[in-house]
Order: sequence, then structure tokens, then C-alpha cells
Amino acid sequence: MVGPERDKHWMHLAIEQAHKGIMTCSPNPPVGAVIVKEEKLLGVGWHQQAGRPHAEREAIANALDHYTPEDLKGATIYVTLEPCSTQGRTPPCTAGIVDAGITRVVYGSTDPNLLHAGAAEKILQAANIQVSTDVCKDECDRLIRAFSKVQQTSMPWVILKSAISLDGSTTRPPGEGQWLSSPESREIVHQLRNQVDAIITGGNTARIDNPSLTLRSKKVISKNQPWRMVITQGKKTDLPTDLKLFNDSHADRTLVQENGDITSALKNLADRGCNSVLVEAGGGLMAAFLEQQLADELVIFYAPLITGGVDIGFGNCTPKVELVEQQYTKIGNDVMLRAVVKRHKKTSDPQTVSP
Repeated sequence: MVGPERDKHWMHLAIEQAHKGIMTCSPNPPVGAVIVKEEKLLGVGWHQQAGRPHAEREAIANALDHYTPEDLKGATIYVTLEPCSTQGRTPPCTAGIVDAGITRVVYGSTDPNLLHAGAAEKILQAANIQVSTDVCKDECDRLIRAFSKVQQTSMPWVILKSAISLDGSTTRPPGEGQWLSSPESREIVHQLRNQVDAIITGGNTARIDNPSLTLRSKKVISKNQPWRMVITQGKKTDLPTDLKLFNDSHADRTLVQENGDITSALKNLADRGCNSVLVEAGGGLMAAFLEQQLADELVIFYAPLITGGVDIGFGNCTPKVELVEQQYTKIGNDVMLRAVVKRHKKTSDPQTVSP
């Protein structure tokens, strides 16, 4: 391999590393790194948790477990995100790269924080390190789009989740049971919960279903319980005091947003370090997210049922919603659609990250 194809090959390996941190690194972004010299892989790393070493320093440490400092001199490091250049909870990665004697840095995404964007390139070039940018940019940008949205808009990435029958109902008639979707689909939902920082439901759903909204998948690593937010049209005092959300061992992770104020709810969660949220609610609240253009992604489970129910899915959702990046997957007896909401940017809109 030579040139661009070689760079893409090693960047894809860095992307694989970054995926390992999706469930645990928030509020930081998932980042992966690999170190290569003369087509030989020397070290790999990924950012595991906020406050722990970044991917670049993990890769350098991993390489030094097997090779000498002299072996790293003249190597290339591939990183999914522009290396940090400022002192935070951990030292700047640009300094670690310079100290290691690495002579080429290749990264995919530019830092979405406009105050830091491009700073690493200037620092590294000043140290006579060659820099190549935008390698596998689209894939690397997708990795951090929740983090990017918060950085640029102070609002988290919002995923709407719902199960719908073939006749457009989100509920089953009384006496037929609670679930539309298959057990396999419900397991996917639990895995989704592990990938977000908060779970939102509506006041009506809280009253009717009394959900726990906890992490219960046995197929993923454990993490801290996400925040749970109830958005209600009335006051917190209107909600039943015996709800599981108010009485289980994670009650301190339950929040209530009164008066149906979705924007304030999302800003509250972003202020608490939430990059991404999952909405598990009825059609009315789902429609409100779409109408207010506050949804970024949809995960819909189509169940092979005709319920004859009276509800109408996403309710009276009036705007046209165009979906891109559609993925259809057979899950048990269901078909899962996962897609991104296409943004029609207005001149007055704040800057947002492209889906």
C-alpha cells in the first residue's frame, strides 16, 4: 500500500479503536489512535474515560510496552480526532507526540471547538512534524457528532426511539400486553441506552407504563446509569410520587422538566455533561421534538402487527421530515430503521455539525 490507501487502512484501525470508548468516554469524544513505522504496527490506544489518558498517549504507552523509545522515533501516528493542544485534566497530546519523536501525524476530524480547531497542526509543524488532515473525515466526524453538536450549539444529539405497528400505532389495545416489538428489539434498545448519557420520557408514559429506564443489557460493559428526564406538561407535583423513577436506587439521577419545555430540558442535560440523549416516549412528545427540529436521529422498530389501535404514531407531526443515512436491519420479527434527520439550515440557525 502507498499514499492515500495506506493512510486510509491505518485510519480505519484507529476508528476501530475509537469505537471501544463510545459507551464510557463521555463527556469527552471517542477517539482512537495507532502508531505505525515502516508499515509495522507499534501501538494502539483509545480514550477510555474522561480524566484518563487520551488515545494518543495510550497508543504511545502501548507501543513502549513492546518497543524502545528509539523505535518510536520517526513513526507515524494516526488519530481519529485532531490531537488536543491545551492542558486540561490530562496534559496536551501534542506535547506527548513531540516528546515521543514521532515525525508524522495523520488525523481525520478537526477539533469542533472553534477556539482549538487547527491549533495542533500549527504546534506540530513548528516542531518539524509532518501533518496530514481529513483522512477518512466523514467516518471520523460521525464518531464525534454528538460531541460536536454540544460544542457548537450547547445542545445534545437527540435520538428518538419508537416501535410502530404496520397500521401506524405505537400502542396495543387493552388486554394484549405492553410490547409491540420483539424481545430481540428490546435488547437492542438496552444496548442503545448504554451509548447515551440521558434517557427522556414523557409525563403520560411515566404515568401509564411506570418505566425504570435503567441499563439492563448483559451484552455490553457496565457504565454509570444515564440521567433520566421526565418532560411533563404540568408540574412535578402532578406526577405520581410512587413512580419507579422516583424511588429506585437511581432516584438521584431522575430529573423533571415542567411545562413541556423541551429546549430547557435539553440545555439542562447538556449543562450536566450529556452529549447524547435517547427519547423513549409516546407519539405526542416524539412529534414535538420533530416539530421543533430538535431531533437528530430516529431508531424505529416496525413490528409485523396490525393492532387496530386509535393512536396515530407520531401524532400531529406537521413538518416534512427527510431522513438520510438510512439503515434497515432485521431484528427478531421486526425491521429496525435507523436514520439521521436531514437539516435544512436557515440563515438564522446556529452553526451545527453536519449529520
